[in-house]
Amino acid sequence: MTTPDAATSDATVPRSTGARAAGQRDPDRRERIARAAIEVVAEVGVEKLTHRRVAAAAGVPLGSTTYYFKTLDDLLASALRQAADDDVDHLRTWAAGLDAGGDLAEALAELVLHYLGPARAQTVVEHQLYIAALHRPALQHVSQEWDTALADLFAGYTDAETGRALSVLFCGWQLQGIVREQLPGRREVEASFRRLLDG
Repeated sequence: MTTPDAATSDATVPRSTGARAAGQRDPDRRERIARAAIEVVAEVGVEKLTHRRVAAAAGVPLGSTTYYFKTLDDLLASALRQAADDDVDHLRTWAAGLDAGGDLAEALAELVLHYLGPARAQTVVEHQLYIAALHRPALQHVSQEWDTALADLFAGYTDAETGRALSVLFCGWQLQGIVREQLPGRREVEASFRRLLDG
């Protein structure tokens, strides 16, 4: 006969060991869950995010999401960080392709229109995750890190103060653009960056 304590012990140890073993066999599982959370937010919004929905989207057992992310805030923070990392990586690739001495205002305008056009769905979900920090203090530091990374990237082409201002303007165009019925005009966007850069 198994005692209650023994039953608890037998039930608990294999789960923990199994989770570690699964992680060893599937080293990308944590990232896959974070990316699945981004997909779920894109489909149903932040408020309807659940561990169960994310597990289904990631194709993993429900226990995997709660093993890696104890709370929904933990899961959202990881999704936000993943979105931020992807965005900064994309911007670094974009920056590496800029012509030396090229027109930065024109390049930034094209980039804004890319985020509001072909990449609109990605832009919308990134802003949903970013704005979730308004009501979830656990996410605020991740949003702030994202802001800093963008400012630092743009500062590489100007200076620290201008880089910060460019990041604010760049994000402002995206936020306004995703709620507008029509895309802003290229000339309008470019002119705003040119005014800032020209001082």
